[in-house]
Amino acid sequence: MPRSKAKNSNLPEPGLKEVCDRIRSLGDPKDAEFLQRFFKTGPGEYAEGDRFLGVRVPVTRKLAKEFKDLSISGCAELLKSEWHEERLLALLILIHHFRDGDEKQKARVYRLYLQNTRYINNWDLIDVTAENIVGAFLFDKDRSPLYELARSPNLWKKRIGILSTFHFIRRDQFEDTLRISEILLRDDHDLIHKAVGWLLREVGKRDQSLEEAFLHEHYTKMPRTMLRYAIERFPEELRLSYLNGEI
Repeated sequence: MPRSKAKNSNLPEPGLKEVCDRIRSLGDPKDAEFLQRFFKTGPGEYAEGDRFLGVRVPVTRKLAKEFKDLSISGCAELLKSEWHEERLLALLILIHHFRDGDEKQKARVYRLYLQNTRYINNWDLIDVTAENIVGAFLFDKDRSPLYELARSPNLWKKRIGILSTFHFIRRDQFEDTLRISEILLRDDHDLIHKAVGWLLREVGKRDQSLEEAFLHEHYTKMPRTMLRYAIERFPEELRLSYLNGEI
C-alpha cells in the first residue's frame, strides 16, 4: 500500500495540511476496524494492506464540498496517501475540478486519474469516480483507452474500464458496455463478475430486449455471480429460466 509522501510539517501544497488534519480528526477506530474487514484488507485479500481512518462516505462527501478548492496538484498529493478515505477525498475533489473546469482542465484531471491508477485501488474508489471522470471525458472522444483498461491484467484497471461506461449508459449508449462485458466475460475475479453483471442490469433497465439479446448469446458461459447480478430485476419466472439454463 502506498505511503503518503507528505508530512504535516512539510506539505508542498498550501491547504493540504488543513485537509489532512480535518479528515483525520473525524476518524473512528471502531468504524476503521469494521471497514478494514468489509473491504478485505487482510493477507491475500484483494485490498491487502489498505488502511482506514474510520470516516464514512457521506462525511467524506461533505468534506469534498468543503475543500473543493484544494488545487489539482494538492489532490494529486493527497491521492498518494496511505489512508483510504484520504484517497477517496482526493478523487471526489477531482470530480469537482472536472465538472467545473474547461476542456483543458478536464483533460488534466483525466490524465492525472489514469496516471495514478495504482492509488485508485479499491472498488468503492472506482465506482464513485470512473464514470464521472474517465467516462465523462471520453464521451465525445475515441474510447479505445477503455478497451486497453479492460484488457489489462490489473483488477482495478479492468473495473475502471467497465465502470466508466456507466456514463454512456445514462445517456442511452450501450455498445461499449456490451463490448467490454464480452471482453471480461471469462474473467476470474468476483469483483469483475459483479461489475459486469451490474452494468448489464443497468443496460436492461433501459432496454431489456438488448440485454436479453446479449444474455441469450453468452449466459451459459457467464460466471454465476455475473448472471445473477444481470438478471436481478427480471420477472421471477424469467430469472429462474436463466438460472436453470432453460432459455
